[in-house]
Amino acid sequence: MTTISDIPRSHQAQATLSLLWERIRRQGDMPGFTKAINAILASMRGEDEREFSMTQTVLSDPVLTQKVLRLANSGMYSAFGQRINTVSKAVLVLGTEAIGHLALGLKLIEELAKSTPDTETAHIEMEKAVLAGMVAQQVAASAVSRDPEEAVVCSILHSLGRMMVTFYMPERWTQLRETGGAGREELAAEALLGLSLEEIGRATAEHWGLPRNLVAGMRRVEPGERGVQFGHDDWLAALGTMSTRAADALWHDDDAAASRVAALAESFAPMLGVEASGLLGAIDKARETAAADLSIAPLAKPAEKRAKLAAATRKRMAGNKVLMSGVADMRDAGSAATPGQMVSMALETIHKGLSFTRSFAFLRNRRDGRYCARLGLGEGSKALLPNLAFDDAYEPNVFHAALGSDRVIFIESAQDPKFAAKLPGWWKGTLSEARCFVVIPLCAHGQPAGFIYGEWDDSFPSVVLSQTEFSLLNDLRGLVVRTVERRHQVEAVATRV
Repeated sequence: MTTISDIPRSHQAQATLSLLWERIRRQGDMPGFTKAINAILASMRGEDEREFSMTQTVLSDPVLTQKVLRLANSGMYSAFGQRINTVSKAVLVLGTEAIGHLALGLKLIEELAKSTPDTETAHIEMEKAVLAGMVAQQVAASAVSRDPEEAVVCSILHSLGRMMVTFYMPERWTQLRETGGAGREELAAEALLGLSLEEIGRATAEHWGLPRNLVAGMRRVEPGERGVQFGHDDWLAALGTMSTRAADALWHDDDAAASRVAALAESFAPMLGVEASGLLGAIDKARETAAADLSIAPLAKPAEKRAKLAAATRKRMAGNKVLMSGVADMRDAGSAATPGQMVSMALETIHKGLSFTRSFAFLRNRRDGRYCARLGLGEGSKALLPNLAFDDAYEPNVFHAALGSDRVIFIESAQDPKFAAKLPGWWKGTLSEARCFVVIPLCAHGQPAGFIYGEWDDSFPSVVLSQTEFSLLNDLRGLVVRTVERRHQVEAVATRV
């Protein structure tokens, strides 16, 4: 195959690449990508000990190790029907090449994110490249590709020329934009730089020593039917072209995006061997992922996210003030309050302070050997009270674990299927809409007297309790427990008399 370096270049093209290599030397490859890919590629090219070498390469980077294992256990590989707990097994099951491409893609995305260039323009090109990789991953998975990671890397690299110019030669990018117009910089590249942005990307890939198939897949192709000589490299190039164009349409998230994506799916479907409806479904999945993961793309609604985060932060700060005021009120009530009054004050304070969707106070009836909910706050809580009861005999679930350890327990992912075995039947039948919840045990003289339960549903932003909140919850439950213990002492004295 003819490489980009075999093609004679004009003096202008040589000058552009010389300037690019010089700036890369001065500023450092984005920033540690070259070193990482050299190690990964060396492992992929090894002869006798390929599996061992790839395992060592991945394990030398803790972040990469964690990401490789997470992806190896993702839905994409669920067909293997086995849990992959070690990198060695991942290499054995998926193969050196698949793990190598997977590691390359992850490393490139990591370096792009880590670089965080000063210019928003470079950041935009990097996000578009990551989005193109997301589209390619979904399409390759739906096409039952031999190696979806190879497709992801190729699609990310399709925008490499644009990324290199925006990152290392911003002044040239400004000229391209002024001459060709925003989004049409490629039209001015030949005249201003002496070579196309695609050629700059492929020259950079060869400069880094990337595998031939990846460089070949970076070609931009026009849609059409598969020719007689249509091979794997051509398929990668077609997918990379389609993914990059789809990413550009999705990134803007405007009214024209849907029609552009539909037209792309229709025109590239014959070449990719995937029905247009299948392409649209894969692109839509990528869009959902991107909306959650990207940071500055319009489709990710960054301003909206920042506003929600700021509102949630203000709400948490206000909530902590409620918790502190409630603790102060309970201290003031002191010995004058009954255990029931203290539990009621605690429940109200926690419900307001942590913005629970619903919350309940459970008390233990030793004579009946049961825990029963006596108080409830939040919509529909009163109707649920009769169904919130269970035996106090130990069972291996999260509620008995909290009562046995006498520690506040926060369950962040109540809907996680892996956690289902730790949830009792009474909870599944009444409170299963909860996304996350807290159990606050109330133990007097080492024996459980009851507990306070509070939950959030899907309408509440992501919840992670702070150390301050845990401390306030412990102060609050300590005040309730002391009141219960005082009542027990009074009752004990009365019995002796």
